[in-house]
Amino acid sequence: MSLLRKKIIAANWKMNMTSAEAKSFIDDLKLEMKNFDGTEIVIVPSFTVLPKVSEIVTELPGITVGAQNMWHEASGAFTGEVSAAMLREFFTRYVILGHSERRTIFGETDELINKKVKAAHAASLRPILCVGETLAERDAGTHHAVLAKQLKGSLAGLDTDQMLDTVIAYEPVWAIGTGRTATPEQAQEAHAFIRKTLGEIFDPATATKVRIQYGGSVKADNAKLLLHQPDIDGALVGGASLDARAFAKIIKAASRS
Repeated sequence: MSLLRKKIIAANWKMNMTSAEAKSFIDDLKLEMKNFDGTEIVIVPSFTVLPKVSEIVTELPGITVGAQNMWHEASGAFTGEVSAAMLREFFTRYVILGHSERRTIFGETDELINKKVKAAHAASLRPILCVGETLAERDAGTHHAVLAKQLKGSLAGLDTDQMLDTVIAYEPVWAIGTGRTATPEQAQEAHAFIRKTLGEIFDPATATKVRIQYGGSVKADNAKLLLHQPDIDGALVGGASLDARAFAKIIKAASRS
């Protein structure tokens, strides 16, 4: 990994955790918080838990808060959605956009995700942009084309400074919540391709500085090998982030890689 890229480990709790459970998790995580130097930790709770988590982590150096989604309009008749300003109210720093669950379950397109990415930057939120292929696309050998399309569509119109404030999360859809994980070699190959593509969209110097996470059944027992790969700068952790001790082991693996 380039010394210019600080490792970033994010806990995507998805639709889990009440406020009481979140407090218990963070209390447990604090007990484990040793040797985490050089790693940025992001807790990404559901919207209802965001105020409580934000309140707690303001006292913890090295931990920031993220949101799982946002709408691109500032306000209006968008029942069930939240705006960037609403997230900023709780000192949110990051927002996950384009997650495969949003793409597949809710039908989000690259065009819509691009609007969200631009709105996030306009509000000084840092997007964690998710890209990734399905098993069918990988088996067909079209995964590079899929990744390039998602990157070019979702990042259209961004300038270099905005790209440097964007994190990319490579999440092969076939490895999310399935127990299957891309091998370290598969993950590194995909990350290297993403970085190469970013160099084509922007320039190689910018691409070298962008952080790219791996997501897809990341656990304590596979984190070390994944995070030792030269183009993998962190992890977007799902199921394993619901257990404080398991999550802490992943952070420690990042800190030592």
